[in-house]
Amino acid sequence: MNDSLNRRGPDWVRDAIFYQIFPERFDNADPATDPPGVEPWGTPPTRDNLMGGDLPGITRRLEHLRALGANALYLTPVFSATTNHRYDATDYYTIDPRLGGDTAFATFLDSAHDMGLRVLLDAVFHHCGYDHPFFQDVIARGDQSEYVNWFSVAQFPVTAHPQPNYLTCSGCWYLPKLNVHNPHVRDHLFGAAQKWMNAGIDGWRLDVPYMLENPRFWAQFRAVVKGHDPEQYIVAEVWEKATDWTTGATSDAAMNYRLRDAILNFVSEWRGGGESFAAELEEIDKEIPPDAKGLMMNLLGSHDTERVLTHCGGDVEATKLAFALLFTAEGAPMVYYGDEIGMTGFNDPDCRGAMIWDEARWNHELLAWVRQLAHLRQAHVALRRGSERTIQATENTIVRARVHPEEELLILANRARAGVHVAVAGFAGRLGTDLLTGQQVRCDDVAVPGMGVSIVKLE
Repeated sequence: MNDSLNRRGPDWVRDAIFYQIFPERFDNADPATDPPGVEPWGTPPTRDNLMGGDLPGITRRLEHLRALGANALYLTPVFSATTNHRYDATDYYTIDPRLGGDTAFATFLDSAHDMGLRVLLDAVFHHCGYDHPFFQDVIARGDQSEYVNWFSVAQFPVTAHPQPNYLTCSGCWYLPKLNVHNPHVRDHLFGAAQKWMNAGIDGWRLDVPYMLENPRFWAQFRAVVKGHDPEQYIVAEVWEKATDWTTGATSDAAMNYRLRDAILNFVSEWRGGGESFAAELEEIDKEIPPDAKGLMMNLLGSHDTERVLTHCGGDVEATKLAFALLFTAEGAPMVYYGDEIGMTGFNDPDCRGAMIWDEARWNHELLAWVRQLAHLRQAHVALRRGSERTIQATENTIVRARVHPEEELLILANRARAGVHVAVAGFAGRLGTDLLTGQQVRCDDVAVPGMGVSIVKLE
């Protein structure tokens, strides 16, 4: 196998700060592409309603991402589809006209790259949409369809209700499962991937990769992607242990939902103290090869979870602490659109509301904090590329070290409401500078604010 296929992931990811956008709900800049029945921007989200978000809207808001400190962008699906979420592709080879089509995508991609933003697309290859013309051909022609073996239909005629008589994604009738054992299906999907890589995208997020029974599919997909360019990033959606997706055999790394759970358990759920948090972090470390940790996509929220401020019960200080733990962890942090300005919402559909562009409604304290954390990460190589380990933990505190040959940092987190003074074991007499306050500190007596952090650069 080519050596380029064996290398440990694209190096740029270690310096990345990702921003995730749900295109239908980010900004509507071109009413000419609005679908029928589009509702006013900011209408309460439902599973089915449309507000007309489009690619020109994302393009004109790219400065918001750059000002935040993001340098990479993950878009949920943009291919032609029928729903607002577009996980039901009807054509993998075209950009949805409701988003502006292929021309708007090319303009967006050029603009993003001009601003130093890399772009990831969603590889939804486990299933397509009910209205995909190939599945419609199977509905119309039954076992005489040339696409009959692209899907898994138990009997004919095809019926969707009350229960589909074909394999689907999670029982959803409008998401027929693709038969990736069929080489024609693989060629079709890999051809689409090649088209969009040729167009200039920088990588792929794999949707529900664990649901595919063909164990070779993602390895073959990886060969296509890395054969095009080893610097393409492949990150898998994984909610449990990520071991199988971090060896480099399929994806480069995974979305780190396990870290999300650990951070929020400590900060907002109080399911255990700092000792339990440290133990969870140790378990995650055991599940991920050391050379893959820096490639993980770390997150607090996504289109599949409640928003982080909502999870924290509206507590801005707890949310800020969660963001601090995210941005100081090894791996690339990802911010879900709107979380940086304090948007709220429970899980789907509430977490997929229209982005708020009225700055009078923004939580500017939270926004300034996320920007500050992003700046610190950009300015300090230990936060981007240093190893990490737990130094000590108590019921309400945890001390972590980020170590790089060029610098060494300590991150001291305190979830109690009252400030504390922490003596860092093994660091007595060491001096440093608190990067958040600019004050010099001694490691045997570090002041950590209530529900806050101290980030200390050691001398």
